[in-house]
Amino acid sequence: MAEVRIAGVSKQLPKYSRDTLDIIPFVDLWLSGQEERFRRKVIKIFERAGVDRRYGIMDIEEVFTATSFEEKNEIYAREVKELGEKVLQKSLSKLAWNSESLDFIITVSCTGIMIPSLDAYLVNALGLRQDIVRLPVTEMGCAAGVSGLIYAANFLRSNPGKRAAVIAVESPTATFQLDDFSMANMVSAAIFGDGASCVLLSSEKEASGPRILGEEMYHFSNATHLMGFDLTNTGLKMILDPTVPEVIAEHFPRIIHPFLAKFNSNLDKVNHLIFHPGGKKIVSTVEELFGKLGKNIDDTREVLKSYGNMSSVTVLYVLERFLKKELGAGEQGLILSFGPGFSAQRVLLEW
Repeated sequence: MAEVRIAGVSKQLPKYSRDTLDIIPFVDLWLSGQEERFRRKVIKIFERAGVDRRYGIMDIEEVFTATSFEEKNEIYAREVKELGEKVLQKSLSKLAWNSESLDFIITVSCTGIMIPSLDAYLVNALGLRQDIVRLPVTEMGCAAGVSGLIYAANFLRSNPGKRAAVIAVESPTATFQLDDFSMANMVSAAIFGDGASCVLLSSEKEASGPRILGEEMYHFSNATHLMGFDLTNTGLKMILDPTVPEVIAEHFPRIIHPFLAKFNSNLDKVNHLIFHPGGKKIVSTVEELFGKLGKNIDDTREVLKSYGNMSSVTVLYVLERFLKKELGAGEQGLILSFGPGFSAQRVLLEW
């Protein structure tokens, strides 16, 4: 079996951005027909979400304009193609890889619908090989970025001397529901932002970067109700159960310890936690669980603060921060994300 390494990670931000403080007046106006107590509660959710700034494929006025699912999805499709092309080109250029050297391309997105999927457009836009293996990952939500890494690792381990790209592009703002005043919609509006990322992986002998020691998925039983989208006439409507942090805490030992043991590791050996910032409550829950073990998730908190939760993209922004650091040989990192299903995806790295 070939060794698989993460050769590089790049990110690409959409054209629009706003500080949360600048968004709150728009939220206040949007909720003008609601009870004053409810309005104050929602404003507090935005103020305390742990997100200082976020980026979007639409300007704020456009986000708060009633549009049909068709109109929002058209914007999503147009912008996702542009962001995907830019971030893949940036990644290839950074490593001086020729676009025709890619053997496997995985695209990840769940915040809109495109058929053909994004990967088909990237084949044409960047002149990828006609025999490239394509895999779109579309309905795995926040966990899908790590799912893409898992699929790429499996492909490369079985195919020595090959290269793969995982491109995640998400636009939660395209799923914002103007007529939905549920807490799920309020919380998602307060924490989500848009973004794109690309991870390049290799099973070539001369490849550099952290090595993937192991990867695995964990599926929670009878938990499909916890997170996801309902497809409605106005678009993708958020499902977000408030018990998610409790469920994560309950399953935490089973998610972490057996997985690490399988690859002759344990939390004492794991130096770095590369955790997906699902939201302030989930971050606090996981921080408390890891904190007891002497670990921190400062980079996770910083990504949430600077960009918000970009669904599948977010954990890859955290990973990018770690690839920029000067880490010692033999240091380990645990990538962890949660998503609809309900599921936890894990990848163990070694520098």
